[in-house]
Amino acid sequence: MILTGGNRHDCTQLMPLVHGVGPIRGKRGRPRRRPRRLYADRAYDFGCYRRELRALGITPHIAARGTPHGSGLGVARWVVERTFAWLHQFKRLRIRYERRADLHEGLLQLACALICYRKLQTSL
Repeated sequence: MILTGGNRHDCTQLMPLVHGVGPIRGKRGRPRRRPRRLYADRAYDFGCYRRELRALGITPHIAARGTPHGSGLGVARWVVERTFAWLHQFKRLRIRYERRADLHEGLLQLACALICYRKLQTSL
């Protein structure tokens, strides 16, 4: 997760976020360095990002701008929207009161830990 100012466009952080992904465990053998696919909404529909992702070996699944809704990406994107809903249960993350980024990021990490803890409690 990358924390930026509220007045910055999201797509400027796409490639730093992709480069920040750690090794992905899976089947036996050497772990993958990057994901196989990237799902994104219309805000990321730029040819330069599609080309960069393909050069890295990532298949971009990005909804095209100007097309009607119902592209089928909602099946995969609801995971992201659900995560945002979980984080917005914490009022200090929904409305950013902290001016310092390190405080906001610390609260974000604490909220993620609490969400994981609650999910683990219900699964046992």
